[in-house]
Amino acid sequence: MSKEDKRRSFPTGDLARVAVFAAVIAVLGLPGALNVFGNAVPITLQTLGIMLAGAVLGTWRAALAVVVLLVLVAAGLPLLSGGRGGLAVFAAPSTGFLLGWIPGAAVTGWLVERAGRNPSLGRLVLACLAGGAGVVYLFGIPVQALVTGVPLGTAAWLTLAFVPGDLIKAVVAAVVVRGTQRAYPDAVPAVHLERVRSAKER
Repeated sequence: MSKEDKRRSFPTGDLARVAVFAAVIAVLGLPGALNVFGNAVPITLQTLGIMLAGAVLGTWRAALAVVVLLVLVAAGLPLLSGGRGGLAVFAAPSTGFLLGWIPGAAVTGWLVERAGRNPSLGRLVLACLAGGAGVVYLFGIPVQALVTGVPLGTAAWLTLAFVPGDLIKAVVAAVVVRGTQRAYPDAVPAVHLERVRSAKER
C-alpha cells in the first residue's frame, strides 16, 4: 500500500474524530460511579459515550475510539469512572463490560449506518440499546460471573439495575445525535460510508 493509499484509509479528520470521542468517553467518567444493590460493577455515564460514539462515528471509527481509550487506561491513565486506570482494571468484575464497549460501539455504528441518510429517532434509540447496552451485557455478564464466582443467573439479575439508566442514556444519545445530524448532514454515518466507498472505487 502506498503512502497516498494509507492517507486515504486514515484521513486526518477521521483520526481527529476518533480522538475526540475517546476524550468524550473519558470525560463522562468524571462524575464518578455508583454501586447499587451490592453489584460489584458500577453504574457510570461512560456507556452514554459508547452510544454516542457508535451513532456518530459509525462502525470502525467508534470501535477505534474505544480501543484508544482502553489502551490509554491500560497504560495507567485514570480515565475510567472514579479515576481508575492501569492493568488491574482488566482483572476486575467490570472487565467484560469494558471489553464489551468495543463491539458495543461497533454494533451501534453498524446499525446506524444501515439506517440510511436520515435515521429516525426510534432507530437511533434501538441502535444505542442494541449495541451500547445489549452487546455490552453479553460480554459483561459472563465475565462478571467468572470473576466474582456468582452464578450466571445472579450476575444477569444484578445487571438489571443498569437497564433503567441505559434506557435513559439511549434516548439522550439518540436526541443528541439526531440534532447533530440535522445540523451537520455529513456527520451521518451512512453518508460517511458512502463517501469512503466512493473514494475506494476511484
